[in-house]
Amino acid sequence: MNKYRSHTVKRKSLRIAQIAPLYESLPPKLYGGTERIVHYLTEELVHQGHNVTLFASGDSITQGRLIACVNEGLRLKRNCIDPLAYHIIQMQELSTHVNEFDILHFHTDYLHFPLSNMLKIPSVTTLHGRLDIPELRDVYNVFPYQNLISISENQRLPLPQGNFIKTVYHGLPENLHHQGDGKGGYLAFLGRISPEKGVERAIKIALATNTKLKIAAKIDKADFAYYEKNVKFLLDDPLIEYIGEINEQQKTEFLGNAKALLFPIDWPEPFGLVMIEAMACGTPVIAFRNGSVPEIMENNITGFIVNSVMEAIDAVSRLEYLSRAEIRRVFERRFTVARMAENYIDMYHSLVNDTFKNVPRSSMPILNKPA
Repeated sequence: MNKYRSHTVKRKSLRIAQIAPLYESLPPKLYGGTERIVHYLTEELVHQGHNVTLFASGDSITQGRLIACVNEGLRLKRNCIDPLAYHIIQMQELSTHVNEFDILHFHTDYLHFPLSNMLKIPSVTTLHGRLDIPELRDVYNVFPYQNLISISENQRLPLPQGNFIKTVYHGLPENLHHQGDGKGGYLAFLGRISPEKGVERAIKIALATNTKLKIAAKIDKADFAYYEKNVKFLLDDPLIEYIGEINEQQKTEFLGNAKALLFPIDWPEPFGLVMIEAMACGTPVIAFRNGSVPEIMENNITGFIVNSVMEAIDAVSRLEYLSRAEIRRVFERRFTVARMAENYIDMYHSLVNDTFKNVPRSSMPILNKPA
């Protein structure tokens, strides 16, 4: 069975350009949440009968048409000093093909704004990162009419002037992961080792509950000094096991065998893909109340939302009261790639038909809100 298959009703086929960042291949070989989502969306759009062109690195894989501006993802490319250069080439390549499309869907932050501002083709930008950076206010003041998609309601808060037309939550292929039984008995941490991701909190929770913690995470160059000073010595405890980065295939076993996923973030997380990856495995999540967490989590159903390490420690003792089957059902209801794609397709048709013109922002629909 095609893991991207959906049972949606086909509508008028659109010619869609998906413009991805070039830092990772699509799908990424290891870490890369944005690229993973763009890959899933692209493949589902193709499956639903749309004519999709993907602008991405040359080592990307797609059932659509691939236009590459660099031979491999820039994070793994040797001696790449200036990754912005290839993104400029990507924008130029797009401009030569622009009349081939009905809609342009950017995932490249604000880089393309000067170009898309001059184009007559409808365009939309999904913002995948944090928006509480002071300089961004000036950018969005200069480009007030760019159509923006947020990946959570909380993500929008720092930029009230942004022209957000919808919120669309991320989705995964329904059959990508399957429900696990948690028989491994360990707590899991998945993502990056960085101050905002809270790995130190995760270790405290594990030690306080005398529970094994497995850490599957990458360490960026920018975070290496933090790791050396604050984290490395904590890994010496026999309860703590650092296993490094894992790929998509390894996640099913890693998350499915876990007693729970710890998500002890200390920043306004725009979405938190790992939460729905855990849900797809039926694995409870213990998450700190930051950023998108209250939107993605259903407290006391898919896990526990906590406000402190002490509350997280208490939550570990209550995991047995949660149903892994119900957690999986929540994933299937709210966070599949088919649902995500349908939400985007609705928006594409509205933009192509100019439905959003002169509609007040406050009246724009928000998608995938909890039932």
